[in-house]
Amino acid sequence: MDKGSREGLIVTPEASEGVWHGSVHWHGGRIVSISGREVSRAQAEALSATTPWLLPGFVDLHCHGGGGHDVMDGGEAAAHIARTHVRHGTTALLATTMTAPLPEIQAAFAPLGEQIAQRRPGSARWLGVHLEGPYINPERLGAQPDFAQVADLATVRALHAVAPIRVVTLAPEIEHHLALIPALVADGIRVQIGHSNGSYDDGVAALARGAHGFTHLFNAMSGLHHREPGMAGAALAHAQHAELIPDLLHVHPGALRVALRAIPHCYCVTDATSATGMPDGEYRLGRHRVLKCLGAVRLADGTLAGSALTLDQALRNLVVHLGLPLTEGVRRVATIAADYLDLPDRGRLAVGAHADLVVMNRDLQLQAVFAEGEEIELA
Repeated sequence: MDKGSREGLIVTPEASEGVWHGSVHWHGGRIVSISGREVSRAQAEALSATTPWLLPGFVDLHCHGGGGHDVMDGGEAAAHIARTHVRHGTTALLATTMTAPLPEIQAAFAPLGEQIAQRRPGSARWLGVHLEGPYINPERLGAQPDFAQVADLATVRALHAVAPIRVVTLAPEIEHHLALIPALVADGIRVQIGHSNGSYDDGVAALARGAHGFTHLFNAMSGLHHREPGMAGAALAHAQHAELIPDLLHVHPGALRVALRAIPHCYCVTDATSATGMPDGEYRLGRHRVLKCLGAVRLADGTLAGSALTLDQALRNLVVHLGLPLTEGVRRVATIAADYLDLPDRGRLAVGAHADLVVMNRDLQLQAVFAEGEEIELA
């Protein structure tokens, strides 16, 4: 765990075409050197028949659960979730809450501070919290329980003192929310527009006040029409950042292509639920009971309710189904999300970065995962 190295085709920003053939060396949980030579994409493709890919650990900024556990369960739930996702290549992530009465949100926050402060062996690193609810529009709940409320700065700051909030989702059209954005940004919190029935103008106004991006773009927001561009239109016309759920269920591949072309720094999230990594059956998402069947997670009425996606599958979807180059896919599941949180030592294989590595074969199947230098047992 303290010292190690791995040889392969290295996806690294140190190469102009993105790939080296060589070795990554680490000590004390940090990368200390990358040795080898740069290779072209054609050379890398030929070498990949016998040489593994070395990719940076994936970074997920929207994760509700996994392995049968939900962040809203509190207690040791987050520890189980982190162990589930690291076995799929996610080495850093945000604990994402659900809309609920405030006491339930406070109870979910209570154990997170300690788990964020210290990565547990065999687990991914919790980077903080994504407060997805309750500051959303009740007309755009999606799969969120019906406990939406108006945001209150004092409440957000009190929660932030218990466990660091890195991202908060809100609907800017709700009264007082626009005025709140600059204060949240000043507190170091990324404000995202989501679960919103707002207009194009509402979205533009929120971005002008400092909002950073959009939560699961296209889902649970007013859609794009050529005479009413809606919140999705504001994102496509003006955003620098937005989340996408690339499970090929939440967003049509054509719409994924539109977003990737229009928004420079789209990054992928799982919106994973407790059903992730589990067999078909009934699970919990906040206060809701949800059913996992044939890869989808839904409410009883058929509404998509989060996902069963993992970021290794997200990468395969981007590369195999959408045709993105592997180096581009890696940016979308790792580097951009890390940069979004101003974490230059995550989401990339570079000297000084955390030794978070994902080893994959030519078919992008996982072979090994290292989290801060520790090899994770995948079985």
